[in-house]
Amino acid sequence: MGAPFWQSSAPGSIYDHIKVASFALDAEGHIEQWSARAEELLGISAAEVLGCDAVEALVPEELRADVGEKVAEILDGREWTGLLPYRRPAAPGAGGAGHSAADGIAELYVMPTTGAGGTRGAVCLAVDAYALRRIETDLAASQAVFGQAPMGFLLFGSDLRLVRVNERVAAAFGGTVASHTGRTPRDYLPRAEAERVTAALRQVLDTGEPVTDMQILGPTAEEPQTSSAAQAAQAAREGQPGGLRWSISLYRVHSRTGRPMGVAAVVSDVTRRRRAESEAASARRNLALLNEAGARIGNSLDLETTARELLGVTVPQFCDMACVDVYQSLIDGDEGRPGLADGSAELRRVAFASAVSDAPVTAVGSTHRFDFHSPHAAALRTAQVRRVPGGVDEGDGGLVQTTLAVPLVAGDTVVGLVQFSRARGSEDFGERDAALGAQLAARAAVCIDNARLYRREHSRALILQRSLLPPGDPEAAGLDIACRYLPGNTATEVGGDWFDVIDLPGHRTALVVGDVMGRGLRAAVAMGELRTAVRTLAMLDLEPAEVLAALDEIAGGLGGVSDEVYLATCSYVVYDAVTRRCTFANAGHLPPAVVEPGEPPLLLEVPTGMPLGVGGEPFEEVEVELPDGALLALYTDGLVESRDHGLDEGLEEFRKSLSDNAQPLEDVCDHVLDTLYTRHGEDDIALLMARIRGLPADAVGDWRLPAEPRSVALAREHARTQLAAWHLEPLIDTTELLVSELVTNALRHGEGGRSGGGEPEIRLRLLLDRTLVCEVWDSNLVQPRRRRARDTDEGGRGLQLVSMLSRNWGSRRTHRGKTVWYELALPGSGPLPEPDAEALFSAF
Repeated sequence: MGAPFWQSSAPGSIYDHIKVASFALDAEGHIEQWSARAEELLGISAAEVLGCDAVEALVPEELRADVGEKVAEILDGREWTGLLPYRRPAAPGAGGAGHSAADGIAELYVMPTTGAGGTRGAVCLAVDAYALRRIETDLAASQAVFGQAPMGFLLFGSDLRLVRVNERVAAAFGGTVASHTGRTPRDYLPRAEAERVTAALRQVLDTGEPVTDMQILGPTAEEPQTSSAAQAAQAAREGQPGGLRWSISLYRVHSRTGRPMGVAAVVSDVTRRRRAESEAASARRNLALLNEAGARIGNSLDLETTARELLGVTVPQFCDMACVDVYQSLIDGDEGRPGLADGSAELRRVAFASAVSDAPVTAVGSTHRFDFHSPHAAALRTAQVRRVPGGVDEGDGGLVQTTLAVPLVAGDTVVGLVQFSRARGSEDFGERDAALGAQLAARAAVCIDNARLYRREHSRALILQRSLLPPGDPEAAGLDIACRYLPGNTATEVGGDWFDVIDLPGHRTALVVGDVMGRGLRAAVAMGELRTAVRTLAMLDLEPAEVLAALDEIAGGLGGVSDEVYLATCSYVVYDAVTRRCTFANAGHLPPAVVEPGEPPLLLEVPTGMPLGVGGEPFEEVEVELPDGALLALYTDGLVESRDHGLDEGLEEFRKSLSDNAQPLEDVCDHVLDTLYTRHGEDDIALLMARIRGLPADAVGDWRLPAEPRSVALAREHARTQLAAWHLEPLIDTTELLVSELVTNALRHGEGGRSGGGEPEIRLRLLLDRTLVCEVWDSNLVQPRRRRARDTDEGGRGLQLVSMLSRNWGSRRTHRGKTVWYELALPGSGPLPEPDAEALFSAF
């Protein structure tokens, strides 16, 4: 409680500011009372003026006549108010005991009085006019602020109740200015906000430290100014949405002597500013999110990786949970499957992410369908974003506040759906969020569609490439074969690596490894064309250097009308199982590796040559004889080169990996791949390994016959004897017949071979391995040609017999002529040929 009214108040009253002085006049106009305040204001002591005529004592001489008349009127009972110049006391030490020149103006209030016995007199109140005018100006300014300022002003007393508010506050909260007197913050604000403001008021009152720009949530902007203060306060206490944002600054108010009188508050409406700041911050966040999406999404051509990159950008920056579903038919490449357009087709979940620990999870890789009437299916059908409130999806476990179902649209194709979800208690998605989600999904959709298209092309190229490679376990005469092909991963395009094992006449084998420079479907097609060309040229029994020369011309024309240049490297090796000789030719390829029994592995020095397609450069050959048990390895650069190590380092590691070669060939092949770094996936890898297993001497029959008619019978006898030794009696009759035909042709049409420049001779050779091969050599370069003999022809039927009775036959050039050969299947390896009797009869 305040002090009793009879007690003196503390210093700091209004009278300290305006300096009110008083004195009294008697009936004759003489000063009979002189207050201490009068002595202080006017600078005249009581001893000097008491009993003196007031006009003579206080009024300058030039004004005494007029003032005297006024004093007479006052003593007659009339009041008077006017301005009176007065003298202020001289400053201490100024010299002289008198007064200084008149330098003050007092506003004088003179009021007539009646004393005991009816005597007349007057009481005079003098106020410093300058101080009074200053107070009047301050009051006018204060009134202007409280009545006209666009900001709100509030004055709280020391009890933290309102003493005064201005019109702006009254307009915002309703009611008149006077109706707000005595209220507290709790009458205007929600409880939490009111307690926060009250604590700030108390802190400012106690410490004197001001509080600036304190943000509070006020009443709603929609409240009418005509509503009552109670209604406005009730709305504020209930914390209705859409409330105004206020900025309040508090400072303590003091009296002239420094006594705290209360707290003043300056309040401004910052709703629009905060809204603009919020929108600007939201726009900055969205731009940052889009920028991050542009940098992180689409760095891989892998579909699943791209989907995970999208979720890595959006969780938890944009939402709490998210998943990506893609149409299963698009992943499979069956884009025309029915049901795709209505949104209810089968989808596969390719990515999921959550910042909520107990969020429901659908396993990545699982498939599902959306109900036709669901908002998710509608989003897929219409290619429009749909907002799904929490609780609609029974599988959300009650944790989802709201979900954005955003279709993944690439061009004019919907490839899937991404779902952005926010957990319970989070802010709902708004229009701005929906637009941002659509932009993020659009960026990801293009990348996902590119990854899908790349996967489809990669798969097709891989199927094409594998269809052109030889079977997994190729066989060759006099060789054990092991091979491996490792395609690059799905993030890299298919390369043009290939290898081949080609049977040649005379139990010879061509081993081929090549690599078309470049990647993709075109590289795979070019590889297929070159592989086909190699097989065709190999069947012509050309020398290795001749094969590469022909391939060089073919590679130069692969570009066709597009003039695209295809370059390829190739290593071509011909192995003769009878002589154990390998003839190497190389077109820019890596050197073959050779390991002889008991010797360290080495890289064979073969002339490198230019890649195929360069044109104009000859190719050289190198012939090497290898012992039984020797190991030969051909490979492509993906085996020995990657970003992690250079080519020289890879070649050295490859050479070392061949040191342990005593294992079965398949195990050696696996050991090489396990030792070297082959999982980089940067390039295709082809590895072809062969172990030498030459034909034993008893598996070869070789005779030289004179170029005479008797050699026909001699050839039959050698064949019959040799087949009997090999226990191939079922083949004796057919072999004798065909040998007779070939030797007869050599005598008639060939010139016979010459041994060291001597007499002409014919060579007969029988080879036994997986099949039986018979060869007849002569010195004529003209290749035999099968033709249909007419009834009147005496000859021309020998090659028809050879074709009908053998599994295969042909002719190849040699250094000094040609070799005509045929091949018979061994008994037990398959049905023997059964020639048509009518055809045999017609042949004779």
